[in-house]
Amino acid sequence: MQITGSSALVVGGTGGLGEATVRRLHAAGAKIVVADVNDEKGKALEEELGVRYVRTDAGSEESVLAAIAEAESLGPLRVSVDCHGGPAGGGRLVGKDGSPMPLENFTKTIESYLVSVFNVMRLAAAAIARQEPLEDGQRGVIVNTASIAAYEGQIGQLPYSAAKGGVVGMTLVAARDLSPLGVRVMTIAPGTFLTPAYGKAGDQLEAYWGPQVPHPKRMGRSPEYATLVASIVENDYLNGEVIRLDGALRFPPK
Repeated sequence: MQITGSSALVVGGTGGLGEATVRRLHAAGAKIVVADVNDEKGKALEEELGVRYVRTDAGSEESVLAAIAEAESLGPLRVSVDCHGGPAGGGRLVGKDGSPMPLENFTKTIESYLVSVFNVMRLAAAAIARQEPLEDGQRGVIVNTASIAAYEGQIGQLPYSAAKGGVVGMTLVAARDLSPLGVRVMTIAPGTFLTPAYGKAGDQLEAYWGPQVPHPKRMGRSPEYATLVASIVENDYLNGEVIRLDGALRFPPK
């Protein structure tokens, strides 16, 4: 599937992974809608690149549908990438004082990192399925974002690991569900990525995580995520799979 001439929705498009994806797909000729809640960054990308920014709550049907409508107005919607963040809670299942983890810590993380991903995926899938099919019946592709924490979450990460594990678990089933419609579904599971959101703390994180990555001995870079997204879009035979992007890192218990 060619990126050029298609429209693409990037949910979380003002963040580190999202912005890199916006830039990569834009450079490849896609017409982009940046769907996020950072108005300042979104409008800056709009002015710089000529993309469209739509303030979007990933958990709201109305909000996501508005972003999708904007994307469809630019051309056939064939790509949806979701790498949004959100509030999360953590902590040990039972604290040192013997108290159980507050239920809110779990539910708000699941809402942000799993339910909202499902919301975007279901609405984007319906929109992509409306497009005219290309060669081999292809209509488009959905790329979700999990984490290697889905496989080896660290102590204190139970809610986050559960949410990202849910994203992993949805991948093959969604791909099977959508196969008659010509819509592919893939998931990227990043390891430790250095994004602008960390600010000065990024140096400390690099010093901590870099030596733990087998090769290359550094944290991931956002353009590496974006390059993988572009490869997934262009390779029609990638479907129903999760790709770890982690330099062979495996999280230790803590």
